Amino acid sequence: MPIIKSAIKRAKQNTVRKARLLPYRTTMKTMIKKVELLVKEGKKAEAEKLLPEVMSAIDTAAKKNIIHRKNADRKKAKVSKLVASIS
Repeated sequence: MPIIKSAIKRAKQNTVRKARLLPYRTTMKTMIKKVELLVKEGKKAEAEKLLPEVMSAIDTAAKKNIIHRKNADRKKAKVSKLVASIS
């Protein structure tokens, strides 16, 4: 545990920020997993329907600095490629 007063405050701030930002990360990851599952099952229509929501979740995470902008671009490209690969 931190001893210095400023370190104690910093630790409190970190826990509050983590609690505030965590839902965006979990939402993004859950949406990506849902699309991957739909692709695995071969349900193209449902995957395409879910795609805009996934893109939005990824963009939101990038906007809130949870993931880097380029990481978000990679994730969006990966998901788009997965959905397009269903025949």
